[in-house]
Amino acid sequence: MEVKPVTLQGNYVRLESMTEAHVRGLAEIGIGQSFWDFMLYGNINTQADMHNWVLDILSRAEKGTDLPFAVIHLASGRVAGATRYLNIMPKDRGLEIGGTWYGQEFQRTPVNTECKYLLLQHAFETLGCIRVQLKTDSRNERSQKAIERIGAVKEGVLRNHMILPDGRYRHSVFYSILDIEWPEVKQRLVNMLG
Repeated sequence: MEVKPVTLQGNYVRLESMTEAHVRGLAEIGIGQSFWDFMLYGNINTQADMHNWVLDILSRAEKGTDLPFAVIHLASGRVAGATRYLNIMPKDRGLEIGGTWYGQEFQRTPVNTECKYLLLQHAFETLGCIRVQLKTDSRNERSQKAIERIGAVKEGVLRNHMILPDGRYRHSVFYSILDIEWPEVKQRLVNMLG
């Protein structure tokens, strides 16, 4: 399983390899958003914060553990958010989809559904994954519902899994999709995209 930079495009979005050139677009939609409260990076309140966040994510990519994408909304040409493959485990043919966030105007639109479709399709059909996992903060009920809506199976909760920048302990809810489940999940996503 060789995970390398790739561009994935659908009808609503294009996922392109994240670079520092995306900082401005990400800052326009991501600064000061409440979803950072559920994430591991702390609050992003300035363009400098966003630049540092992008540099951190890119450093993970250099180590081969992550493959980050900027999400481009095709109709507007604007950056809609970010997502990535992380915890990439080539030997075990698995990875995680996460670190996902979108600007408010792109939430509750086909953007997230198509992103998940493109990422899962590439993971299972091109990379040959046998398992894709997703996780979220136990307080983030909206994210849990979105993950369950696509057909991922809830595996459980890791209590005190991580310490957030503000010192709070995060319990993480884990989900997965296996290769044998992908055809059903794929059809569900196709139907959701209409």
